[in-house]
Amino acid sequence: MSGPAPHLTAPAWLTTTVTAAHGEEGRQWLATLPTRAAAHLARWNLTLERILDPGGSLSLIAYVHRDDLSPAVLKTGLVTPETAHEHTALTHWAGRGAVLLLAADPPEGTLLLERLHGEIPLRSLAEPKAMLEATSLLHRLWVDPPAGSALPTLADRVADTAARLAEHRAAPAAAAAEPLLDEALATAEDLTGSTTETFLLHGDFRHGNVLAADRAPWLAIDPRPLTGERAYDLARLVLDRADTVVGSPGAPAAVRRRLHQLAEALDVDRDRLRGWTLFRAVDLALRDLTTGRREDAELHLEFAGNL
Repeated sequence: MSGPAPHLTAPAWLTTTVTAAHGEEGRQWLATLPTRAAAHLARWNLTLERILDPGGSLSLIAYVHRDDLSPAVLKTGLVTPETAHEHTALTHWAGRGAVLLLAADPPEGTLLLERLHGEIPLRSLAEPKAMLEATSLLHRLWVDPPAGSALPTLADRVADTAARLAEHRAAPAAAAAEPLLDEALATAEDLTGSTTETFLLHGDFRHGNVLAADRAPWLAIDPRPLTGERAYDLARLVLDRADTVVGSPGAPAAVRRRLHQLAEALDVDRDRLRGWTLFRAVDLALRDLTTGRREDAELHLEFAGNL
């Protein structure tokens, strides 16, 4: 990359979400973010085209091109227990069902990725078609975990989530969710102790994390990978477009239909899927409350109540 170093600024959305969720740690990371990203532009000989705004909730996303003029994406993210092994999963998938990893600096949370069509997420399709494409893609992503990897297990993820939920339990805004919170934690404990399968899981598989591509119709992005049972992964997809389900006539029946359809499509136990969906709905609701998205929190709690 020649010429003066580009001026990089974190989008307002990224600043808001990182500080809301990670406090002082997040502010310190944001302060060093422009320098980190610029260093990798130089290190990998990349030319900046533009910063995506709003971009990611934990990552600065930059459209770049390489020295051979091929397009790519530079992703500079805050390293958390959920995001720390993104490169591991992408390396193992090797482009099969997911975005292709071109280079990585895991300790810095920086990845160079193939360029997809970021303006065309799976969410742009009508819901029935989007769900059909999503389930087809999950069939490709659920593979045996890489041998010898340090990927977190489902038990690890549940323990981390339970600790975070316990921290937020005392918040006044969370008082109404306490009965659902207790049920969700008890259900997750039972499910964790009785799981009998181990797959590589995406961790945050939803329509917004699947983009149109050139070498395949759709590819997954932004994994928060772990190993464990498929029902946990599928639960996040059950919660996608929750507003359309909760807002439909006879919402409890609509929730049951979605559970049944997705469990059947992917040969997942329906009762286990219901339990993991409850756990993940409550987790999303508490995350929403801590970042000031009260309407989203109420939506996820209503979905959980309908389970």
